[in-house]
Amino acid sequence: MERSLKNILVLSFGFLLLFTAYGGLQSLQSSLYSEDGLGVAALSTLYGAMLLSSLLLPPILIAKLGCKWTIVISMCCYVAFSLGNFYASWYTLIPTSILLGLGAAPLWSAQGTYLTIMGNTHAEKTGKVSKDVVSQYFGIFFLIFQSSGVWGNLISSLVFGQTPTQGAIPEEQFESCGASDCLGATASTNSTNRPSQELIYTLLGIYTGSGFLAVLLTAAFLEPIKDAEQKSEGEKQAPSFWSTLLSTVKLFRDKRLCLLVLLPLYCGFQQAFLAGDYTRSYTTCALGIQFVGYVMICFSAVNALCSVLYGKLAQYTGRIALFALGAVTQLSCFIALLLWKPHPRQLPLFFVFPGLWGMADAVWQTQNNALFGVLFEKNKEAAFASYRLWEALGYVIAFGYSTFLCVSVKLYVLLGVLSLAMAAYGTVEYLGSKKVARLLTEEQTKPAEEGVTQTKM
Repeated sequence: MERSLKNILVLSFGFLLLFTAYGGLQSLQSSLYSEDGLGVAALSTLYGAMLLSSLLLPPILIAKLGCKWTIVISMCCYVAFSLGNFYASWYTLIPTSILLGLGAAPLWSAQGTYLTIMGNTHAEKTGKVSKDVVSQYFGIFFLIFQSSGVWGNLISSLVFGQTPTQGAIPEEQFESCGASDCLGATASTNSTNRPSQELIYTLLGIYTGSGFLAVLLTAAFLEPIKDAEQKSEGEKQAPSFWSTLLSTVKLFRDKRLCLLVLLPLYCGFQQAFLAGDYTRSYTTCALGIQFVGYVMICFSAVNALCSVLYGKLAQYTGRIALFALGAVTQLSCFIALLLWKPHPRQLPLFFVFPGLWGMADAVWQTQNNALFGVLFEKNKEAAFASYRLWEALGYVIAFGYSTFLCVSVKLYVLLGVLSLAMAAYGTVEYLGSKKVARLLTEEQTKPAEEGVTQTKM
């Protein structure tokens, strides 16, 4: 366990440093670069590139470089995005967004593959149930990883908190905040004024340094790992472009995957709403940009704590109960956000919603990854690549319609997608239980048939 734990901690703290920078930047894109929709366009481009990358790059890079070096090289793409923000324009943010998107799918596919192999290996050595160990490892990872949102957003709030106090926000502006915000009506308001360029450079310098530290930590201390199946079959040649595309597409013959793609798609939708719409239409509109970081800290802290809790709870409750908890929690949030009229006098509510959101998101992050790792164990790389593809598609669609639809419409979209995703997930669990029941019946009838045969003889 010591060696496994050491590698999990190195991987987790590497992601913590990397996403301290990226998470903080992502939360600020829609508020900081609201002119002409540059921030939202950059995020949409980023996830569009991630979508294309998910189809092709992960299995090729993982086979050629291994999980470790795929992660290290992909991390460098994230650092490039931080550098692109130093002179934010269409000519710097869009190309670096594309680069980050190309690196994101291999990064997450390699991370998921690495943790799954590590969990399966440890379960085999200790005689434990594979899916329980894998779920626990994902829980440890996401506990540390999700805290990156705390540090990234705390840094941004402390830096931007040095901005001179702005005048009071006019009362009439609150009428267009929250679900009433249509077509970015709140973009050009007193509360969304950019902080000074000096403060922006200070923040970007901290974020870039954090990204470089992540690359160095992972390159120096993470041990390479190989799948036991690949070891037994000998060294395989790296798959070609077409075989990679074919393996990812062929996986869709499995009807379970066809149903489960709605889960990562929904993940993209709900995270895009929180990062792009809640931060701008609720927090920035009613409180000001300096509160974005503090509000997102609440989301990240609850997410991190719940991630490790769910990793342990899954052994006792099973994943169905956790999925039900996540769905009910987020469903309640959507209905409340449709009815709520945000105002500075209701300050605690601005933190309650991200907290509940983090509670639900922790279910999707830990249980979705563990579910894909366990159900598609023989095709882990293609399965995790497919997961990131659909999650990226969710982001692209959500950020794509962000500047065209009212916030209330976006909430109704989320309600619909969540309902469909849960219905699809329930179907997969039902099919799985039917298969198990059939196998048990066959095992029980075999001895009976053998007994009848021996009697006849």
